[in-house]
Amino acid sequence: MTISEATRDQMRDLAARYPKSRSALLPMLHLVQSVDNEVTADGINACAEVLGITSAEVTAVATFYTMYKRKPVGKHHVGVCTNTLCGLLGGDAVFAALSERLGIGSNEPSADGEFWLERIECQAACTHAPVMTVDWEYMDDVTPASAVDVVDRLARGEQVASTRGPVIRDFQATEHTLVYPLDGLVNEGEAVDGKMLVGLRIAQERGMSAASVPAGDAS
Repeated sequence: MTISEATRDQMRDLAARYPKSRSALLPMLHLVQSVDNEVTADGINACAEVLGITSAEVTAVATFYTMYKRKPVGKHHVGVCTNTLCGLLGGDAVFAALSERLGIGSNEPSADGEFWLERIECQAACTHAPVMTVDWEYMDDVTPASAVDVVDRLARGEQVASTRGPVIRDFQATEHTLVYPLDGLVNEGEAVDGKMLVGLRIAQERGMSAASVPAGDAS
């Protein structure tokens, strides 16, 4: 899809927010995905033109970070953590169940274009392992059955709430939020729960605190 002039204006706005304009490249690539569902050649060229760099430089960044896709993601991105803790607690089984349900492997789109499945190295949510995300929103403490149920409900067009955050929207909407975080959804859902705060609670009960920093060593 050709990048529209309105999207180019958004790119210019992003570039103007940074002391060095090329620092805007990451959000600009997310912007491309929010309108094209992937990082397209036209998107790469538009980023290069706005920033005054080569398309090769943009491509180097777009192919380095795994959040940028060079094929259409589809309506929903599903990521399953299979790193050490999640893997030991069932992440591999969750991925296998979703792979069978969708008929695809990692970093592949489903035949109907509705889902993209990906193994994730870490979701930074070990407290609730095994964890998966749908359009980068958390689904905590999943099992093979509950993970497949989430996909089934989304496939039927049902509303699905994330564990900690807003109702699942779609991949492109989340990509837009990564560019413009003030989307009005910050207070939706619970950000933390008792399981996440148990360490803090125990420390408070035992009168524990972090070591103080000696004067002059604050740096």
